[in-house]
Amino acid sequence: MSSGSSEERPSLLAFLIRIEMLLFNVWALLALISSPGATEGLFEVSVQPEQALVKFGQSLMVNCSTTCPDPGPSGIDTSLKKTQVGKGPQWKEFLLDDVTESSTLQCFFSCAGIQKDASLGITMYQPPEQVVLELQPAWVALDEVFTVRCHVPKVAPLESLTLTLLQGNKELYRKNFVSLAVASERAEVTFDVQAQREDHRCNFSCHAKLDLSSHGGGLFHSSSASRVLRIFEFSQRPQIWVSPLLEVGTAETVSCELARVFPAKEVTFHMFLGDQELSPFLSWEGDTVWANATVRAMETGDQELSCHVSLGPMEQNARELVHVYSFPPPVLEVEELTLVGTDINVTCSGHMLTSPSPTLRLQGAPVLSAPGEPVWLLLTTTEEDDGRNFSCEASLEVQGQQLIKTTTAQIHVLYRPRLEESSCPSNQTWVEGMEQMLACVPKGNPTPWLVCTWNGVTFDLKVPQKATQNHTGIYCCTATNPMGSVSKDIALVVQGLDEGISSTIIIIIIVALGVGVITIALYLNYQPCKIERRKLPYRQKEKSKEEESQFAVQQTEICIAHNC
Repeated sequence: MSSGSSEERPSLLAFLIRIEMLLFNVWALLALISSPGATEGLFEVSVQPEQALVKFGQSLMVNCSTTCPDPGPSGIDTSLKKTQVGKGPQWKEFLLDDVTESSTLQCFFSCAGIQKDASLGITMYQPPEQVVLELQPAWVALDEVFTVRCHVPKVAPLESLTLTLLQGNKELYRKNFVSLAVASERAEVTFDVQAQREDHRCNFSCHAKLDLSSHGGGLFHSSSASRVLRIFEFSQRPQIWVSPLLEVGTAETVSCELARVFPAKEVTFHMFLGDQELSPFLSWEGDTVWANATVRAMETGDQELSCHVSLGPMEQNARELVHVYSFPPPVLEVEELTLVGTDINVTCSGHMLTSPSPTLRLQGAPVLSAPGEPVWLLLTTTEEDDGRNFSCEASLEVQGQQLIKTTTAQIHVLYRPRLEESSCPSNQTWVEGMEQMLACVPKGNPTPWLVCTWNGVTFDLKVPQKATQNHTGIYCCTATNPMGSVSKDIALVVQGLDEGISSTIIIIIIVALGVGVITIALYLNYQPCKIERRKLPYRQKEKSKEEESQFAVQQTEICIAHNC
């Protein structure tokens, strides 16, 4: 028994040792798993945004982050100018300034000696803001070949660009740059066209489209200014339209017309009056072009108006003789501001620069004057003359044409204020409970200002008052202007609503009596018609009287309902 027990003890001990080593291995494995070195292959690195599209010259914010709990060295690799603007235990944020090119950015983090990185593709774009179209040569004869050239000075990325040449709304040629291997800031396309008759006055343009949808962006469109194909026709001489008479110092419009010319909008005009060059304004319709200019002659006598027209290699000239005369408006002398009761003299005379002397007429004067003699009128001003207009008319014959000039003036008569009964009644009646205003409008020049007092208190004339018995009384109104002042008492009575209705009924009765009197007078005046009506049946006459009676009652009821 003892020997057997001795043999079992080593076996148990060995078993316990093995269990202890197994537990140690499990603990070591757990420790190994929890150590940073064990997760070196499990951490991740990410960059935001995942895709970047930046306009030329602008900035971009980039955030680099990792899942490593205790990261080591980290940062970004880029050729762009960068500034770190923020950081945390597992992230860093950078600002990329003045992005001027497309590039790839690398964001990296190390964890337990292992480094990982993430890439960010940055696409710089520049919209086609300027599109230039050229037609070569500048002037094209029929059947000759000309070149349409279009280029965009600055645009990116070029592989996203498409250029389209247009003739009117028709597409001539399209080119895209998807297969372009080398990036560039300049795109260009050319196309040769043979000029045909149907190409006359055609517009050419170039359209650029930058499609950034593959980069997460949108579409940008831009077009060039239109260019006109200039195939010229110039077979007629220009024609001048101008009045044979021009007044010195007065602006007049002259015109030079050229018909059957192509293209009309490319015609150049130079116009002169003597040695004075004019500034024409051009207008077009079809194959006809007009040059309109404003001319102001400064010297009297005969002068030459000339029009020089050019289109490409062609030139034409036209000339017209005009006569320049001097006829200023007549002189009207009158004292425009005066006091009432003042004697004033109104004189109409010709201007000293008018030659020969004109014939004059003054409104209100009894007779015409002899040529060169002034006309005058003497009057004593009254209030009715305030605002009165006078006219002085001069007539002159030039080159067989009768010309007329008129000068007008208005006088203003100053007078004291007046409070007339028609515009400011002495007795006024208000109806109790109604919105009322005191009726008083003064007259005078300058316009008077009016102040009314009631029981020693200034009464507001601009705001309607709700009439009460307290408003009954005497109101003192004073109108004032620089010429003086005038006062007037106004007796105001406020009637009750029942009194107003009674007055209305009395007025209706008076009106009805008046209508009755007029009816009787008409009846007596047309007696023959009455005799003729006696032939009608008695029943019909009774019916007519009944209808007349009903009509009178209806009119009375309507009048009462409307407070006549």
